[in-house]
Amino acid sequence: MDHLSYANLISIKNLFQAWNEFKVGKHNKKDVQAFEVDLEDNLFSLNQKLKKVTYKHGNYQSFWVNDPKRRHIHKASVEDRIVHHLLYKFLYELFDKSFIYDSYSCRLDKGTHKGVKRLFKITRRVSKNYTRNCWALKCDIKKFFATVDHEILLTLLLKRVEDKNILGLLENVIKSFSSDSGDGKGIPLGNLTSQIFANIYLNKLDQFVKHKLKIKYYLRYADDFLFLSADKEELTRLTTSIRAFLIKELKLELHPDKVIIRKLNWGIDFLGYVVLPHYILPRTKTKRRVLERVNTQNAESYLGYLSHSSAYNLSVAVKNKIWLWREDKF
Repeated sequence: MDHLSYANLISIKNLFQAWNEFKVGKHNKKDVQAFEVDLEDNLFSLNQKLKKVTYKHGNYQSFWVNDPKRRHIHKASVEDRIVHHLLYKFLYELFDKSFIYDSYSCRLDKGTHKGVKRLFKITRRVSKNYTRNCWALKCDIKKFFATVDHEILLTLLLKRVEDKNILGLLENVIKSFSSDSGDGKGIPLGNLTSQIFANIYLNKLDQFVKHKLKIKYYLRYADDFLFLSADKEELTRLTTSIRAFLIKELKLELHPDKVIIRKLNWGIDFLGYVVLPHYILPRTKTKRRVLERVNTQNAESYLGYLSHSSAYNLSVAVKNKIWLWREDKF
């Protein structure tokens, strides 16, 4: 889809494809069922609005979820979410090749498990097979999704998106939402486009880290990122450069309580796991939550999560709990 024209992007064929990708796993949702009743009419109507450039992104339905962190989700209409799928695919193909290798959020063949395994591999390299110290500087951006600056994001998109109508559609989606941080700021948790916008926005940080600071060992997943070094002082000095770059170039702030330096022997907490010499373990909080919440519906998911770590005893405990639960039913 790179350098695609607006007419091709919004074609009926692409709209049907976006619909097919969007509806996966949503067949029981009432708004999706209602849209599907008049699917062809709805998609042709959307196509006409996009053709005439009269499409206007609608309002959001907002609600809170605990996963386990409390998050404010904003849900768009079915029509708007089909547009999100259209734009996500276009932007992914246009931008993904420009991202660094060690960016793991919302990318094909990446994800949390690949990120943790990569961290494990790097700690072994930095520590020279656990024969010397390995330190990690872990950082988090304060209210990242709520403070993304719309104008900076549009400027970054302008560097690669050539079609004015596609840019107009992107601006329409971006400006459909403003967070409590004020007008002109924020991308909503809940939009598929927010995932690719986050990677495009923070790719500027990635490039600064790799090409200006020339940091060899750096990983990022969304707005969580970390640096690894055998030299603790090197990592301590880094925070000043990172903080200044984020404020000046991206209008973002490091979270003051989440800039942490950890020694490998103490355990490096990243993406739901704790990396130690020789081992990857689940977080203590997660272990407790698994045993509290496991049931026949979610057992496979939990066992899948545990399979990526050294958690044999906990996996056995989960299986025993399910077995006992089934026995009680008979």
